Amino acid sequence: MSDLLLNPESAREPLQASHADESNPLGLCGLEFIEYQTARPQALGQVLEMMGFRPVARHRSREVLLYRQGAINVVINAHPPAGDGAAGLPEVPSISAIALRVRDARAAFRQVVERGAWEVPTHPEVMELNIPAIHGVGASRIYFVDRWRDFSIYDVDFVPIPSVDPHPPATAGIHFFGIVQYIGLGRTDDWLEFYRELFGAQLIPPEQRFGIMPAGSLMRFPGMESGQPFMLQLVEPEPDVDDGLESLQRIGLGVPDVLAAVKALRAKGMDFVESAVARTEQRGALTKTWLGSVVFELVQSEP
Repeated sequence: MSDLLLNPESAREPLQASHADESNPLGLCGLEFIEYQTARPQALGQVLEMMGFRPVARHRSREVLLYRQGAINVVINAHPPAGDGAAGLPEVPSISAIALRVRDARAAFRQVVERGAWEVPTHPEVMELNIPAIHGVGASRIYFVDRWRDFSIYDVDFVPIPSVDPHPPATAGIHFFGIVQYIGLGRTDDWLEFYRELFGAQLIPPEQRFGIMPAGSLMRFPGMESGQPFMLQLVEPEPDVDDGLESLQRIGLGVPDVLAAVKALRAKGMDFVESAVARTEQRGALTKTWLGSVVFELVQSEP
């Protein structure tokens, strides 16, 4: 977490003129990718394929595989951390990073660091891009990417898998909707301020909810291309089950027709929760938990 709450507004530098859009201070343009880290990349890949994703490219120098469907990119990172070897990789997959599209990655990175974010040192190999990042919740990272159009980061750092469609269509109109973040007890205000101050995210009124898992506080990030929302849901634990851990917990995927999407994904082998707490309906659906941690939430949303 940043120390931005320790610095009063008067002590911080104003935004640069080229990025002084009050509603979108960083020039956000959408989500580029979501990254999982795991020691079991094949098992996680099977889960992603049941959700309609397909492997399309491999990293040039690291144990990293790119999965895609439609406009959603998911990266599986199985590259051992420096000095830790394979023992440094978690058996249970975790969402280890998100990458945000911005107009100017260097300028956006500089702005959030000036406003209190913690820089993550990067160590690109020869002929690899240096993608700036800051610390997010827990051990996660938030990257800033300004190459996503005709010449993207994947054209530099990845090698296409032969004979594979590099742009597989989305199953049942699946598109990115948001991320659910679990936070510590009494930490909602801290995280609301973190995302509001650094990214310009705004709290959505309590009466406006999506899907079947409405708990917590919901924020909307600015600047999503084509009007597509990027929602962040902050969920505190019950007082008697607080373990003090904070993390990115699950991905929210939008679909125009939830029931049709559930039918299509079940045909691929995906299972959904049907209980008194959560059940499939037109508003949304929740997959079962795979590999001890991997959950996807479907939300009714037009692309």
